[in-house]
Amino acid sequence: MKRLSACLVLALLAFTAPVAHAVQPDEVMANPAQEARARSLSRELRCMVCQNQSIDDSEAPLARDIRLLVRERIAAGDTDQQVLDFLVARYGEFVLLKPRFEPSTLPLWLLTPLLLIGGGIALWGYNRRRAKVVPADESRLSADEEARLAKLTGVEPASGERL
Repeated sequence: MKRLSACLVLALLAFTAPVAHAVQPDEVMANPAQEARARSLSRELRCMVCQNQSIDDSEAPLARDIRLLVRERIAAGDTDQQVLDFLVARYGEFVLLKPRFEPSTLPLWLLTPLLLIGGGIALWGYNRRRAKVVPADESRLSADEEARLAKLTGVEPASGERL
């Protein structure tokens, strides 16, 4: 019981530990509002090296360069949208962790719901075919079939029992 308690405590500590960010102290902006905007934007941007990690969490040199670029653009007075547009123009749509809803990204947004709906329809059809009930008179063995089964298995059915 003590081992289980210790494992639970360790698991809770592991899940409640603060998330380490890769932002270096020399990157932090003096203005807290601008720094908050920069951190928010850097959580939306993909590290081009790590690919499924935001630049806020990545320690790759390219991620640091992009974080600095974001902060430069914010310091220059760009809005969040202007910063994102600049980075998309420079690195492509792939730099966004959450792609925009546009005609070119429509398959990304619609493929998963369409696959789920299609799978649900396939399962529904499969279950519906399996649920068709065989009429009772067709599912029972005839007297000849019961006698043959009893002869083959060597087991006589109990009196009054039909297979």
